[in-house]
Amino acid sequence: MSKKVKIVVADDNRNLCQMLQNYLQSQEDLQVSGLAYNGIEAWEMIQNQEPDLVIVDLVMPSLDGLGVLERINGRAMANRPKIIMLTAFGLESLTHQAMMMGVDYFILKPFDLEILGKRIRALTQESPTVPASFAAVAPAVTSAGSSVNLGVEVTSMMHQIGIPAHVKGYQYIRDAILMVVEDVSLLGAVTKELYPAIAKKYDTAPSRVERGIRHAIELAWERGHTETLKRIFGYSMNIERQKPTNSEFVALLADKLRVMSKVS
Repeated sequence: MSKKVKIVVADDNRNLCQMLQNYLQSQEDLQVSGLAYNGIEAWEMIQNQEPDLVIVDLVMPSLDGLGVLERINGRAMANRPKIIMLTAFGLESLTHQAMMMGVDYFILKPFDLEILGKRIRALTQESPTVPASFAAVAPAVTSAGSSVNLGVEVTSMMHQIGIPAHVKGYQYIRDAILMVVEDVSLLGAVTKELYPAIAKKYDTAPSRVERGIRHAIELAWERGHTETLKRIFGYSMNIERQKPTNSEFVALLADKLRVMSKVS
């Protein structure tokens, strides 16, 4: 049996930490070597346990995710752990700073646990000749053929969710997902880059793009297929009580497509 991937989880939300531990421990190839509830605890565990991968929240007490990154970068380590950073929409400047500091992958809350598992495996099994920073943001669409396939997949997903094809937000969401699949860093610049790029294509205003996407998501929640919504979003949110934000919706579907493109 191959060696298990050692993981340190750091987040001040104890319920989230427990959920992550339960899921990761249920995977034969993954092992949680420690739970930390602030950055100081996380840094101590990283030094003592030398994990293969760290899942760390961007915002934490005592020492935030950026502080943990600074300490990792400031210490000569034989095997630097891969870093998956948990982040919330609205922290664009901090997310960009973290990317410059060498985060391997961002996951926007809420997230799908199965997608997280696939991301962990992709990061810890990647070829050492591929820089981690490249692996985190590398385009999944590498040819015209694969682009067409992804277009078909995203259309299928949106139909399953129940987004009406006739509303303007349908096309905005479709384009947003495909753009994020190609460049995940756009999640750190939704209002500054993603919406304006879509608005330019359709000769409209970024604010209209934002409202169109929001309207389409609301329609899906009101008229869509509950079981499909639960399957896609149910791990990390109560779909009967809350709807994902625009960026959460786009991020989760883009991540699913990105994984599918690597599997296919």
